[in-house]
Amino acid sequence: MSESLVERISAGDINAVARAISKVEDGASEASGLMKEIFPRTGRALVVGITGAPGAGKSSLVDKLAAFYRTKGERVGIIAVDPSSPFSGGAILGDRIRMQTLSLDKGVFIRSMATRGNLGGLARATVEAVAILDAAGYEKIVVETVGVGQDEIEIAKTADVCVVVLVPGMGDDVQTMKAGIMEIGDVLVINKADRDGVLRTEKELEALLSLSERSDEWQPPIVKTVAIENKGIQELAVAIERSYDNQKNSPTSAARRTAIARWRILELLRERLVAQTLNGNSASEKLDKLAQEVAAKSRDPYSAVDELLAK
Repeated sequence: MSESLVERISAGDINAVARAISKVEDGASEASGLMKEIFPRTGRALVVGITGAPGAGKSSLVDKLAAFYRTKGERVGIIAVDPSSPFSGGAILGDRIRMQTLSLDKGVFIRSMATRGNLGGLARATVEAVAILDAAGYEKIVVETVGVGQDEIEIAKTADVCVVVLVPGMGDDVQTMKAGIMEIGDVLVINKADRDGVLRTEKELEALLSLSERSDEWQPPIVKTVAIENKGIQELAVAIERSYDNQKNSPTSAARRTAIARWRILELLRERLVAQTLNGNSASEKLDKLAQEVAAKSRDPYSAVDELLAK
């Protein structure tokens, strides 16, 4: 069955793509075998990670960027990592309403992946969903995440180009995000650039960039956009392509790919080890008992882990 599913994915079958992503997201038993077959068919797409603080207008930016790519005749896959449950709606429904026009386009595949209820594994599922879209022949794949926490930074690391979105007047937020911007930002976007304070935000970013030198010697460009008015989108697309070309020609390119591969292996290893350690009802009951003891301060969490591993 998996072989025919992989063939259908390679042929660009939307239903097969959706089914495969559901399998990896749910951690189905056949997901591992499916991804083994998918992996050799990947490596052709440009993966763009878009992250930034809530309210920065990322969804509108993704919408317009995808529409721009469609005018070039390219198929676009969009994965939106939402901090809400698929059952309660919320951000998923709100953000995706803006993409209604795109959702009617057969050349665009949109998938929301909810963070709530996922204890680890979300980053892995997102990366595997990207691989499935890549194998299905989508030339551009956009991953939209919320915030710049550690999970988002790790997901963004797996993108070819990471775009960090800010808005004028963030002030202290720019300082707070300093480490994340320096680490993952290949292109910096000031969205809603028709607001007051855009020049100050631009100067703050330039000051931050001047304090740090990247190993690949790339100087992240700062692009000003007004997404809802479709302004600056072409400039953003050009900046993304320039960053991608720079990376491909950079001496650090191989090291970056190796670091990403190492991260993926460790993610899979952690998940596999946890699953094996907690396999079966008795292990789950043991975990509950240990959790009660740790909560009651009658045992420390370190010896609890030792006991689980010894078992």
